[in-house]
Amino acid sequence: MPFLSPGQPVRTGLYWVAGLYGLIARVRRWCYRQGWLLTTRLPCPVISVGNLTVGGTGKTPFVIFLAQRLTAKGRRVAILSRGYKRTSHAPHVLVSDGVHLLSDSSESGDEPFLMAQRCPHTVVAVGANRVALGRWVLASHPVDCMILDDGFQHLALHRDADFVLLDATDAVGLDAVLPAGRLREPLHELARASAVVITRADSRHDVDAVRSRLRRVPSLSDDAIEVVFRPESFIAVRSGASQSIEWGKGKRAWLVSGIGNSLSFRRSAESVGIEIVGETMFEDHHRYSLPEVEAVRTKVRGSGSDMVLTTEKDGGKLASLLGLDDAWWMLRLETDVARGEDRLFHLLDGALSRSSPSERHA
Repeated sequence: MPFLSPGQPVRTGLYWVAGLYGLIARVRRWCYRQGWLLTTRLPCPVISVGNLTVGGTGKTPFVIFLAQRLTAKGRRVAILSRGYKRTSHAPHVLVSDGVHLLSDSSESGDEPFLMAQRCPHTVVAVGANRVALGRWVLASHPVDCMILDDGFQHLALHRDADFVLLDATDAVGLDAVLPAGRLREPLHELARASAVVITRADSRHDVDAVRSRLRRVPSLSDDAIEVVFRPESFIAVRSGASQSIEWGKGKRAWLVSGIGNSLSFRRSAESVGIEIVGETMFEDHHRYSLPEVEAVRTKVRGSGSDMVLTTEKDGGKLASLLGLDDAWWMLRLETDVARGEDRLFHLLDGALSRSSPSERHA
């Protein structure tokens, strides 16, 4: 929905609806705090990566970053995701067993599929009920920690570390609750997070705009972690061939994306010297069709474009629709911690040390 896109101003006429939405969210959280709704603790540490706003903060690259780091330390990691807009109606889908990809992007959802591709030694599973999903994974896979994707509002599952991502390029999104603004919950709920992570922290001006809003939360410390997503390489959508970032400098490209923050993708392309000749944007999690691909091909012909450039998330859905001679490439991003790396890994180490011998309700 365009009015929920990053950077959109507050819709003051919807404050009364936002008040009702915020009340419902508060009542739900209160029921958990009173024990009327149960929070389940699984017998392994759970690390949550979530949002306070709707979509587009960079959860997927941050989850990939954490999974890769934990795997490199010898941890057996599982990622639990909802699998938004997946076609499968099964309660649980195993996307990867840590050895093989077992489902496609349609069946599992585009983000879990990308996580499984980028984290080949990580178990990735999807399901709406993350408590049941976690139990299902543990019953057949010897994992010793789990990453809960988009988990901040999933209060039914206990987490040992709670990272909440805020997009530095969308400070105005923190000014009101849905549908007046983009907040899923009031800003003061950040106090229950282990750490706030400011993503796309390339601009000091943008970061300061977010930090000025965080100062409105009295109980929140001013030690937010800052993260940037840097272009790492170009990957051919069909063949998987890789080219360095320098290869793309000066090339003319037509952009195609269906993500939560298309402007951030455009900025990433421009930052590596891509000359953008045109752009086709779709809503987040868009499922592509052959006529749509052909429509892009038609636009690209005669545009002087050297290639079509898309995101890795989109590439997983486009590969089966392209021919081997299609010059469609993905821009791969890597995650760098620009500020607060020691604090991030201290929190991770602390969470991983708190393993429970048995499952209980808390």
